[in-house]
Amino acid sequence: MLSSRVLVATDDLQASVAWWCDTLGLSVAREYGADGVVTGVALFCGGVLVELTGRGSDPASLVLWLQVPDVFTEAERLVVAGVAHEGLPEQMPWGLIEWRITSPEGVELVLVQIPDGHPLRSRLHTA
Repeated sequence: MLSSRVLVATDDLQASVAWWCDTLGLSVAREYGADGVVTGVALFCGGVLVELTGRGSDPASLVLWLQVPDVFTEAERLVVAGVAHEGLPEQMPWGLIEWRITSPEGVELVLVQIPDGHPLRSRLHTA
């Protein structure tokens, strides 16, 4: 496998790009289209690209897991921005601190903070 991306269909590409970039804070990797009309935008999101396509809105069962350094800081910022969300960030039984938000297209995003000392912060090396 050479690369991967998550495709998010939208009915309003301009509004989606504004939310994912201006509100969530992702950066544009590239735009594409035809005849001078932008029909899709790929966004940097950690090690994967999130690609917004102007092909209708159907979130299906997509959930995007986003690791952030401080989920509480992000929650404060995104609540002020009016982002749809569930409750407040909380530490889950498996030790991660998680907070669920929803994009304008209906895509569920889980913002995750990995606390110091959590097993995901260490690597197991086998011989």
